[in-house]
Amino acid sequence: QVQLVESGGGLVQAGGSLRLSCVASGSTASISGMDWYRQAPGKQRELVATITIIGGTNYQESVKGRFTISSNNAKNRLYLEMNSLKPEDTAVYSCRFREWSGRDYWGQGTQVTVSS
Repeated sequence: QVQLVESGGGLVQAGGSLRLSCVASGSTASISGMDWYRQAPGKQRELVATITIIGGTNYQESVKGRFTISSNNAKNRLYLEMNSLKPEDTAVYSCRFREWSGRDYWGQGTQVTVSS
């Protein structure tokens, strides 16, 4: 079992930056990849960024060049560095850890609000 807790959200002006963190407790030995998702009010949850256990990354087109996903070597910390934030980035951001078996774990989410 893996438990995930996000932090780092908040209110920021457009053009500002935030760094989200996701801390995993429990065994992460079987983790194959980690993701950040977001869900804005009235919209479906969407994948923002992905990182594999060997460090390969992929981003949603709208955040490329502005957001950076990273993790520590122990694969129990996941980060999302967000720069040049826009009002349309406002959402609840959640982390997800995926196991090789297909099982996955989600955090509760952290609110990011970008004011114009």
